[in-house]
Amino acid sequence: MTARIGVVTFPGSLDDRDTQRAIRVAGAEPVALWHKDKSLKQVDAVVLCGGFSYGDYLRAGAIARFSPVMDTVIEQAKAGLPVLGICNGFQILTEAHLLPGGMLGNDHLHFICRDQKLRVENADTAWTTDYTAGQEIHIPLKNMDGRYVADRYTLDELEAEGRVAFRYLDFNPNGSLNDIAGITNEAGNVVGLMPHPEHAVESLIGTGRTDGLPFFTSILKKLVNA
Repeated sequence: MTARIGVVTFPGSLDDRDTQRAIRVAGAEPVALWHKDKSLKQVDAVVLCGGFSYGDYLRAGAIARFSPVMDTVIEQAKAGLPVLGICNGFQILTEAHLLPGGMLGNDHLHFICRDQKLRVENADTAWTTDYTAGQEIHIPLKNMDGRYVADRYTLDELEAEGRVAFRYLDFNPNGSLNDIAGITNEAGNVVGLMPHPEHAVESLIGTGRTDGLPFFTSILKKLVNA
């Protein structure tokens, strides 16, 4: 049976089709989900894709978090449904309190678009098992509100529990505390990151690398072997 992975489109989503293609390249079936629908169409996992959701002028992801689909995503994520939030999706996950902390504007106050070097810190989540801890990868990055922040207690907890999933290397592009590029929840089924793995799944486009493909092959293997 082919694994079915939902991709939620919000008003302003930019990368829903790219994410669907990445899922297809990995060998799973992408399922389009609309933010106003509560049904997840019985998918096996969900991706909240990148873009600029409506209401971002208040705070990135603050309004999208209240879309009807998020009620179902929150409920099922707490029950174990694998959920990946990319860029704006990461922002929405923090606003929905599925991940701790929050996202603020880049410390240099400019939009940034670049190929970014990362280190994989946690290869045990539902979305990272095809990586190895300590592996260095290159993933495209594009954001305006990518600065991850949290209080000192939360940061210490994330570090102590190994819940920092990815860390920026060589250059911190947005001022994120502890060079954090992505984190996971305690159970490891919810992961959020600012860079865009869906733009690095085919060697002929983007970075010329496929460093983002293991996100999608990782979840596929988990679902197939579940």
